[in-house]
Amino acid sequence: MYDTIIIGSGPAGLSAAVYAKRAELDFILIEKEYGGTGQIAESERVDNYLGLYGENGFDLGERFRSHAEALGTEFYEGEVSEISAENSGYKVTLADGTAFETKTIVYAAGASHRRLDIKGEAEFSGKGVSYCAVCDGAFCKGKTAAVIGGGDTALGDALYLSKAAEKVYLIHRRDTFRANRLLQKQVSEVSNIEIILNAVPLEITGEKRVEALRISRNGQEEALPVHSVFAAVGTIPNSGALKGIAELDANGYIIAGEDCVTSAKGIFAAGDVRTKALRQVITAAADGANSISSVQKYLTENRR
Repeated sequence: MYDTIIIGSGPAGLSAAVYAKRAELDFILIEKEYGGTGQIAESERVDNYLGLYGENGFDLGERFRSHAEALGTEFYEGEVSEISAENSGYKVTLADGTAFETKTIVYAAGASHRRLDIKGEAEFSGKGVSYCAVCDGAFCKGKTAAVIGGGDTALGDALYLSKAAEKVYLIHRRDTFRANRLLQKQVSEVSNIEIILNAVPLEITGEKRVEALRISRNGQEEALPVHSVFAAVGTIPNSGALKGIAELDANGYIIAGEDCVTSAKGIFAAGDVRTKALRQVITAAADGANSISSVQKYLTENRR
């Protein structure tokens, strides 16, 4: 039986692995995708991680992973299908039937991109519909793209795409953006970004790939000719494995404070999957450290 099992290999999970190794805990890290480093890998540039200004997101993620690997972290590839209480601890079962027993769990499974839920989205996914501008932006060179959303990710995507695309529509359902003021200023200064507020997407149309995006702007419908549609409308926590085990909020995030302690004894939530005011790389890394501190305290108090 392991002292702890870390689920997720994003910044929170990898940080937890580093601290778990330093604490000489017996653990494994389970990751859904081989060599994964979380959503940070999709960021073109990270300007707000202390000491590593301007780092490419993929490269920063690789640095995190290399750190955990250098300390001897054991990785196991698989998707968690079930978590159940067993033998004064927990049994973690994977989709392939493999199962592990552990005294505690650090759940750092992160979040997934939220869908638009409009007609044509699923049909044209991978054929002009994307959730990652850095991944698919190259296909927009000299063409027209639409970005849907009003947060930091959406505005950052619009700026990124504007470097290659002929034109970028930035579409937001409200009359103001949620993104930070610097991003808003930068977007307003780019000539090939057209901002469309008070508008919602209705349908994505085309033959073999995306050709147009139908929207409703101030109650009036219109069709925008576009080559690609990038959805940046938030995320959904990957908390399904803990449903019925730990308390979740109305949006599915695991309720836990800065100490990462959940309502389930011996289970700790770290990173984007837990309730928190700010979801950033630096706060995810901090969660990883805090979660292991809480694991150590729990093991000591329960003499395990």
